[in-house]
Amino acid sequence: MSLAASAPVVAAPEPSAELPTRSPLVEQRADPFITPPTDGMYYLTGSVPEYDRIVVRGASTLDGLSAARERTIWRRPTSGKMGGYIWAPELHRIDGKWYVYFAAGDKDEPFRIRTYVLESSNADPRADGWVLRGQIVTHLDTFTLDATTFAHRGKRYFLWAQNDPAVGSGTNLYIAEMASPLALKTAPVRIATPTASWEVQGFRVNEGPAVLIRNGRVFVTFSASATDARYCMGLLTADENANLLDARSWTKSPNPIFTTNAPTSQYGPGHNSFTTVGSVDVLVYHARDYRDISGDPLFDPNRHTRVQRLYWNDDGTPSFGVPVGKGGPIVRLATLDGLYVRHYEYRLRVDGNVRELADSQFRFVPGFLGSGTVALQSVNFPDRYVRVDGDAIRIDPYEDTDAYGRATSFNRVPGLADNKAISLNVGANSYLIHDRGRLVIASPGNDRDARRRATFRLE
Repeated sequence: MSLAASAPVVAAPEPSAELPTRSPLVEQRADPFITPPTDGMYYLTGSVPEYDRIVVRGASTLDGLSAARERTIWRRPTSGKMGGYIWAPELHRIDGKWYVYFAAGDKDEPFRIRTYVLESSNADPRADGWVLRGQIVTHLDTFTLDATTFAHRGKRYFLWAQNDPAVGSGTNLYIAEMASPLALKTAPVRIATPTASWEVQGFRVNEGPAVLIRNGRVFVTFSASATDARYCMGLLTADENANLLDARSWTKSPNPIFTTNAPTSQYGPGHNSFTTVGSVDVLVYHARDYRDISGDPLFDPNRHTRVQRLYWNDDGTPSFGVPVGKGGPIVRLATLDGLYVRHYEYRLRVDGNVRELADSQFRFVPGFLGSGTVALQSVNFPDRYVRVDGDAIRIDPYEDTDAYGRATSFNRVPGLADNKAISLNVGANSYLIHDRGRLVIASPGNDRDARRRATFRLE
């Protein structure tokens, strides 16, 4: 590939800057919960490494949360009940008031964890005036944590993790209808128990439920196994018309849907929540940047808050991809016919309904050779870049050579068939073009069909 006779580099459209590109978004905030946009604001809370207080920060954008000043809205007492570990607060706006559901242990028994609730009538949850309303009483006086709440079909539900000695060690997921934001109305129903191999690594754990209602279904993500690199996320699904208080309404996906990814250096992703930016769903979660931990993972402070876009499969189910590492905006290259550029066994092709989301995610970075050029970096294999090698177009590991630089550098120009899209020029009149599922280098000339196949929308 020669850059000497390349086409002039013309600014081509960027995808909309929907999400922050910084990773992490906020350091040392585990179990992150970001509210949906409320009166033009996002609010973030989560576990602090000291496990001694509840904090809230707010900003008009997700990115703004990174530098936002944080307020402590409640601190544990110095003795007695709730004087132990303070875990996993969630912040919810219900009927004009704010509520924080959180888990707390006692001073002399820090692992005697139960669920409690704070209430505030202020419009801004960072303001003073929070009142402790007491414990949320469930069916058992046992280890209880990670409560969330959601409304559906005119009813409000409570969803949480709890130990039942009759079931065994660890925690299960339970749901009940609420009589008010402070109390349950119905008997709890167990909807998930850790049984699969990926749910019982280190500990038998189903915890950290989060709810997303889309596409005719109620989806509940949850976290499983020990809180080190084995921590991962699973998925429960119910039909939106089903009785959510019937355990038979819920189906657990057989495999985890979000796991450690060594190539992106993201370990133990989990305890998530969801928010939105416009019409885009956003996954909020924590993960570490390293695998090896000294001592108890519970006391390693570096579970950081991260956000990334949540996608949707053609069948209406969520597509999580991999926990992405550091870098700029992430894009998918879509053909004008709605197919996607993706890699399979490191070779590029074009497919529809790509369920392996991360195989179709890339970042544009500065080219390695040639002024104004760009390279395409794989998201799930960030040491690999799109490389042209004769008739083969692959993602290959970086090499510090001129030949590699030339083979991975493209001129990004307005789309040949749609100037709101892009085309990738590789010198003279040659472009990246798809042909019956393959990606090739060819000269489309004035052929209308070929120019369409050399044009890609950024999503």
